[in-house]
Amino acid sequence: MTDGPRRSTGSIDPGELEALRKQIDELDTQIVQMLNRRARLGLQVGHAKVQSGRPVADSEREREVLFRVAMANDGPMPQDALLALYRGLIETIKRLEELENAGPERGSHG
Repeated sequence: MTDGPRRSTGSIDPGELEALRKQIDELDTQIVQMLNRRARLGLQVGHAKVQSGRPVADSEREREVLFRVAMANDGPMPQDALLALYRGLIETIKRLEELENAGPERGSHG
């Protein structure tokens, strides 16, 4: 049967595979940059909260973020997996905020 571009899952062209992997590598670099940008913004929010006497944790805002992310998901990433990633991201940024706001002895390396 030769009516399709590929006869089986094992017949991918090595050049095509390399091109796909290169795109993934480039995207991974962009994702890391964007995650760090997201973390820096979260730290700025944390500083603003502390200055205004508000707690770092804001469960209502976290629900809003998770809802917005869920609504933006058009697949193929499963919703539960995407939300688990974001919950981890939110928790990591909260820990960074808490460390940053614990005092100057912790240091700030962004």
